Amino acid sequence: MQATPTPALRVGIAGLGRLGQRHAAALAFHTPHCKLVAACSPVEAERALARDQLGVASIYNDLDSLLQDDNVDAVVLVTPTNLHADQTIAALKAGKHVFVEKPLALNVPDCERVLAEAEQHPALVAMVGFVRRFDPSYLAAQAAVAAGEIGKPFLVRSQTCDQNDPEGFFVKFAPSSGGIFMDCSVHDIDLARWMLGRPKALRAFATGTIALHPGLAACGDVDNGLAVVEFEGGAKAVLYASRTMAHGHETSTEVIGTAGKLLVGEHAAANRVVTSDQHGVRHAVLKDFYERFESAFAAEMKAFVAACRGESPLTLTLSDALEATRIGLAITRSLGSGMPEAV
Repeated sequence: MQATPTPALRVGIAGLGRLGQRHAAALAFHTPHCKLVAACSPVEAERALARDQLGVASIYNDLDSLLQDDNVDAVVLVTPTNLHADQTIAALKAGKHVFVEKPLALNVPDCERVLAEAEQHPALVAMVGFVRRFDPSYLAAQAAVAAGEIGKPFLVRSQTCDQNDPEGFFVKFAPSSGGIFMDCSVHDIDLARWMLGRPKALRAFATGTIALHPGLAACGDVDNGLAVVEFEGGAKAVLYASRTMAHGHETSTEVIGTAGKLLVGEHAAANRVVTSDQHGVRHAVLKDFYERFESAFAAEMKAFVAACRGESPLTLTLSDALEATRIGLAITRSLGSGMPEAV
């Protein structure tokens, strides 16, 4: 007797800003076994986009109304960071699977509240958007490290560097972002723990500077920051975040072990073409994080849908997100104090 096929996952999305629109389009047109059935935003233009360009049937002004929709199985949250924890908890209480963009929260108690709520709903999937774990190059690198190909890893050097935005979008975003380390380096923190085998972080130190955007000073933030994280067992992570690159987006990670090293994402190359002529030697560069990780975003959402449909488990846990927040907060405290901070 042929098994009854699992029905498509019915997804609602909250937040249709820059990244939210891309997630929504991916869910509507490019993610197998799911259907984007609902969307909510307080912005009329964003609601119109969901209705007219994405063909979403149910449009809401607020998340509570979306969560009451019985035709929604899962919710994707691409909302301001300071709302993540409460909205994730509300989605779980409403019986919805939930995908929430990183970071999970801007403090440890809020992360712990989410984990506690998730434990009350073991049949529901709760996933945080650490997209780099779904990038083919990072997956290959982590598999090689886990297989012992570079011996014992003891140092990760990782950076998230965005092309400069003269309009300073992130300056307006700074009051709710948690700062450059929570907004950008949280990816590198998660990668470092992943590559090193999830060791416990002990201490962090950070420093930074404002190179181009003095408006960040009011929030105690910087547009270029450096951090060092010390882990139990002696492993270290060295992190660099920048919002002022002149040429484009540049994400790269180096893992150094006792028998070799691995390097992912060197030189921000958009492809493998190198041009040499009377102007010099050059290659095309990536313009932003989405161009660099477009395939990873697609794989990430496919993994979420598959987990919700009971087809495959997630290896990325809420506990990973909690630890990334814990470490990111210690780094941010150190930026303010100028002293090493315990994690």
